[in-house]
Amino acid sequence: MSGAAQQPQHESNDGNFMWLQVYRRMMRIRVFEEKVYELYTHALMPGLAHLYAGEEAVAVGVCFALRPDDYITSTHRGHGHCLAKGASPDRMFAELLGKQVGYCRGKGGSMHIADPDTGNLGANAIVGGSAGIATGAAFSAKRRGTGQISVCFFGEGALGQGLLYEVMNLAGLWKLPVIYVCENNLYNEYTHYSETTAGDIAARAEAFGILAETVDGQDVRSVFAASTRLVDRTRRSEGPALLLCHTYRYGGHHVGDINREYYRSKQEEQQWKMHRDPIKILGDWLQQEQLADGTSLADIESEVRAEMERAVESAIAAPYPGAEQVSEDVYA
Repeated sequence: MSGAAQQPQHESNDGNFMWLQVYRRMMRIRVFEEKVYELYTHALMPGLAHLYAGEEAVAVGVCFALRPDDYITSTHRGHGHCLAKGASPDRMFAELLGKQVGYCRGKGGSMHIADPDTGNLGANAIVGGSAGIATGAAFSAKRRGTGQISVCFFGEGALGQGLLYEVMNLAGLWKLPVIYVCENNLYNEYTHYSETTAGDIAARAEAFGILAETVDGQDVRSVFAASTRLVDRTRRSEGPALLLCHTYRYGGHHVGDINREYYRSKQEEQQWKMHRDPIKILGDWLQQEQLADGTSLADIESEVRAEMERAVESAIAAPYPGAEQVSEDVYA
């Protein structure tokens, strides 16, 4: 697809309207994840899911700086990225439940959702596994001259994977239009990243000649501002970039990780939820700037909750794939 007619997601929005859309998108991710947890605890969802609640500002702040035809790759904690890039919640719920109308016809589940129509090249259950896909997509875009860029989301745990440095080396050499977004939520599963990650994270990218910026991942306005700068720079063929976002996952490593006090305290979790919640931070700012009031924000939440309830009901009612499809679209 030619990029000539494509515009950033935020281009037609300004002021009040844009930031209310950002707030709504973040709320959609939060409520979506609440419903996923309900499906798990009610034994309606097979397998596990890794929830994105608490990190909404990163996905939304980055994706609002992108064009619809730009690419993203995601992670095992990828629901937020999917929704931020424009995926439909009913098809996402259907995929989690193994239903025919899911994005991968019920065969991908939580950790492998892909939606090429919105530029989402897929979530990946392998830590750091999508780095090559995102970089390859950037190489393709450069060769085709489409003006598209690629964004690779990954957690700080991927900093221990060699693939990430191999592709960063090529991206730096060839000035590929790719942005590596590191979501540092402090924990590699059950271990604080300080016990697994040596040195300066940003300096790792800089060693390859890649521009690196660090941002407060709980402040969507900061994420959006940094993303916009880096996206514009990368689209001008000035080379790849790394955006390091400091954030926090509210839940456990996955939905079954309930008793977490052996690796982080309840007090720590409450402090982040009370004082560093990305939705509250944006909501408070909207009210301070008189771009919204408490009633309008509450209305948005109510509308989103109704939307997600309908999406869940639709997914539950959807049929499973027929037995004859068991070997279709499966590759070894």
